[in-house]
Amino acid sequence: MSPEWITTALWFAWLVSWIIATFWSSRVAKRGGWTSEILLRGLIYLGAVLMFALVPNHSDYAQKRLWRLDDFLQWLLTAMTAAGLSFTWWARIHLGYLWSSWGMAAKANHQVVDTGPYRLVRHPIYSGLLVAAFATALEKGTVAASPGAAILTLALYLRARREERFLRAELRERAYDAYARKTPMLLPSIRHNRISNAAGS
Repeated sequence: MSPEWITTALWFAWLVSWIIATFWSSRVAKRGGWTSEILLRGLIYLGAVLMFALVPNHSDYAQKRLWRLDDFLQWLLTAMTAAGLSFTWWARIHLGYLWSSWGMAAKANHQVVDTGPYRLVRHPIYSGLLVAAFATALEKGTVAASPGAAILTLALYLRARREERFLRAELRERAYDAYARKTPMLLPSIRHNRISNAAGS
């Protein structure tokens, strides 16, 4: 089997498992608005469609290769995809009952989680998806793949910002602000880690 086939299989397995995981979630106390969520979901789906060149009539242009990588680089990117998707599951399991399967939601007894992967970044599920998406886009090397990953990045960034506004309103604002000061949003930061370590020493 080719590394590109394995990468596609990894995404398919992740999607199926993620859908199944929607049944493992606690009662929602309050949800955010739906309009923006639907628009952001649309951008996410558009990014995924472009990334995998799932376009009408299998457009030859969308699937045109801009580059071809050797086997070592392809397997390396497949491993990065697997690592990114695994990171999302670490975050999902660590978040436990506080995870929301659809849109923004505050659960009963909701609290700031700042341990496990949430000690590294504030949105580790999105971080893992972005690593996997860009690794996949580089491996595919098609005309549509890179724009797809870029659209996915924009959508997840906007969704993260929207979620944080919601959480600040629902949780204690000072507690979340303190967490945000010591933890980067999507990309781990040496500077943030130094500040965190200094605060804990």
